[in-house]
Amino acid sequence: MVRVRFAPSPTGYLHVGGARTALYNFLFAKKEKGKFVLRIEDTDIERSKREYEERLIDAMKWLSLEWDEFYRQSERLQLYREVAQRLVDEGKAYYVYAYPEEIEKIREELLSQGKPPHYDQEILASFDTPQRRKEYEEKGLHPAIYFKMPDKEYSFNDAVKGEVVFKKGTIGDFAIMRSNGLPTYNFAVVVDDAYMEITHVIRGDDHLSNTLRQLAIYEALGKKPPVFAHVSMILGPDGSKLSKRHGATSVEEFRDRGYLPEALLNYLALLGWSHPEGKEVMTLEEMIENFSLDRLSKNPAIFDPKKLRWINSEHIKMLSNEELLNVAKPYFEKAGYTADDEKLIKILNAIKDRLHELSEIPELADYFFEKPDVDVTFEDNEKQALREIIENLNKIEWIRKDIVKAFSPRKKYKVKSKDFFHKLRVALTGKEQGVELDVLIEILGKEEFKKRVERYIN
Repeated sequence: MVRVRFAPSPTGYLHVGGARTALYNFLFAKKEKGKFVLRIEDTDIERSKREYEERLIDAMKWLSLEWDEFYRQSERLQLYREVAQRLVDEGKAYYVYAYPEEIEKIREELLSQGKPPHYDQEILASFDTPQRRKEYEEKGLHPAIYFKMPDKEYSFNDAVKGEVVFKKGTIGDFAIMRSNGLPTYNFAVVVDDAYMEITHVIRGDDHLSNTLRQLAIYEALGKKPPVFAHVSMILGPDGSKLSKRHGATSVEEFRDRGYLPEALLNYLALLGWSHPEGKEVMTLEEMIENFSLDRLSKNPAIFDPKKLRWINSEHIKMLSNEELLNVAKPYFEKAGYTADDEKLIKILNAIKDRLHELSEIPELADYFFEKPDVDVTFEDNEKQALREIIENLNKIEWIRKDIVKAFSPRKKYKVKSKDFFHKLRVALTGKEQGVELDVLIEILGKEEFKKRVERYIN
């Protein structure tokens, strides 16, 4: 059975890059009828916060990326220690009693000699003295554990990159357990993936360099490595790594700005994957049905905010009246705009074609709730036409086709339609553009229309 995982660290908000990784794993699991595991990698005790974990989980739920199994690395520490000890007992790892600053000094010395900063047991054994052991014991420290890196070439076939080869001697020995008793990233990841029987690891290609260490650990544990698929990076519009200076980058920011989860997922899917028929606007079900690893791109993806806005607008149009009202109501309420559901639905349908982010609702709909304060000068014949139009409106059923007919007096008074309707729009809304006038007038209602117009003709 296919088993994949999304393994974020709770050290900040869910970045769109992380959300895309989660999405690809989710789509692959669902397509292959497999399991999607969420694993919180919280062994960085200084930076990891439960608050961030809760926000991350909330963002995942908002995106509808529901997981089948859930784990925290902080609850699996005994397993990492046992596996590390086993490697020591088998001669595949060893204790190191050096402090971090001593390791750094060795690194600097090697570099100054023109040598690669590779550590080995011979170099690090000098710190293993009775005095140092006693010092560690008095301080309550554990010796770090270093992995003996085999002096050999490693290679694997990446599902996205193709064959990847790491030459012999690329790296030296490396830490797998710290002196504080916590595992290093590469060690904990392999232990978890091996014991959770993860079959495919889909992740960003910034992790490609980690794969060498991980392959060596898999080999030492006698475990078969998963299939790796390293996905291209997401870049900003200027070609640099996507960051805060490019604007919103977290899922929470896009949610607050009024992006639909379906739209955000749709757009993120296209940043490195393509539909076999070239479709750009898709539901989650369509993405699951058509997803495959062989359609993941090797090339970096450019984050285009304009395209995301367009995709969001298309998904907004796909919503039913009830769905649209449900997601839009908080934005009306935040602006202090209240009306019955029927009127709100009419307003939403009127502005829907111009709506790209739900946060734009107050700006696009303000004139339905607030009287504009603008100076508009109607000519005498235009005022006469308006008076008769109001009389006609008083007599009709308030439906759009009859509202249109009520404007027939403009011909009688030789009103220039283009100028007249432009002035009327500005008088009613305070804006040069907006929804069609007959739609606007129908939604405003008879009494509100009369109030807004009579100030200009009396």
